Amino acid sequence: MEVIRVNFTLELKKTTEMTATERDQQDPLRAYRNQFHLPMQKNGEPYVYLCGNSLGLQPKTTAAFIDQELKDWATYGVEGHFHAKNPWMPYHEFLTPAMAKVVGGLPHEVVTMNTLSVNLHLMMVSFYRPTKQRFKILIESDAFPSDRYAVESQIKFHGYTVNDALLELTPREGETLIRQEDIETLLANEGEQIALIMLGGVNYYTGQVFDFKRITSLGHEYGCTVGFDLAHGAGNLQLSLHDDGVDFAVWCSYKYLNSGPGSLGGCFVHERHANDSTLPRFAGWWGHNKTTRFNMRHDFDPIPGAEGWQLSNPPILSLAAMLSSLKVFEEVGMPTLCAKSLKLTNYLEEQLLAINNDRIQIITPSDPEERGCQLSIQVKEADKSLFDAITAKGVIADWREPDVIRVAPVPLYNTFEDVYQFAQILTSCL
Repeated sequence: MEVIRVNFTLELKKTTEMTATERDQQDPLRAYRNQFHLPMQKNGEPYVYLCGNSLGLQPKTTAAFIDQELKDWATYGVEGHFHAKNPWMPYHEFLTPAMAKVVGGLPHEVVTMNTLSVNLHLMMVSFYRPTKQRFKILIESDAFPSDRYAVESQIKFHGYTVNDALLELTPREGETLIRQEDIETLLANEGEQIALIMLGGVNYYTGQVFDFKRITSLGHEYGCTVGFDLAHGAGNLQLSLHDDGVDFAVWCSYKYLNSGPGSLGGCFVHERHANDSTLPRFAGWWGHNKTTRFNMRHDFDPIPGAEGWQLSNPPILSLAAMLSSLKVFEEVGMPTLCAKSLKLTNYLEEQLLAINNDRIQIITPSDPEERGCQLSIQVKEADKSLFDAITAKGVIADWREPDVIRVAPVPLYNTFEDVYQFAQILTSCL
């Protein structure tokens, strides 16, 4: 893969097709921006918010969804589990159809529960089953720290050393992205010893999207289990976890799914595993057979499907916040969302390529099939002063050490005008 080398000029190149305003006027999703709270500057103007890859904006309906549960709690007390407007007992099930569409799974393969790292550990309890001959885990070298911590702790828990059991996919010298052919070479050399391939579906740092189907198929050829962390993929990419044959996946919901800081995560378990009650797992009562759950004295009888990995009854207020956002996703649909995302991110790339300054370069793949809406802008000499400067001028993005500004134009609430303004501000700060 080629890294995009961005050349800059002091002035933005005007697009030869349409202005940002004209693009926004033709955007079928333009009205959805008004359904979100936009952070405001002291001058009364909204920030150029390009940080949905870190925390999504709050839907304006969220307060009403949460308030409904507060009212029902006040009115019914414990009886709200059965008599609330949205009964709490099956509340997580209200989210399942929409969430399944977001990740491309069948409803019984998907459940909303816990948080991402908790779910990752629960999945590895079931799907990392090392043997004397097959005990290694493959991750990308620059995996998100939480994934690395979880994987390393699982390796140690099973009595292996990280030096012996952890394999890393590393870009070639002088490159930033991981090549598919290097994945294939590593599997050809090490595949018979790999128990689990555990990759971030979208690398948090570079924004590179891995080929889910190809990696899963290849991993299965070598007898490996394949899982993905979709923290930066759920709500961002057109996913098809069931059809791709992925064994399991986990994700959070506070980024592109707009469920609020620290909110619940999700889990996918392919149906070929989801109905296997013999799989080892850490069990909790909410994963037990619903018809006998309250009989209390039965041996653990897991619910068929992904629900059987649940531990505790879920926090209703967090579910309510997530439900408010998923209503929007269900209304819009991922195909429509991704169609705008493609145009918006391409426009951002065009605007960046129209500037001429060798201080920065885009390290995210130029191929739209290999990225979502995030573009990672690498700053030479790891100088955070550029990030501080655009922040001072009204841009909310994020900085990732040692040298990257991450920018993510989210199609539900970002506009082409946002992208254009960001490019102008970046140019002035350069």
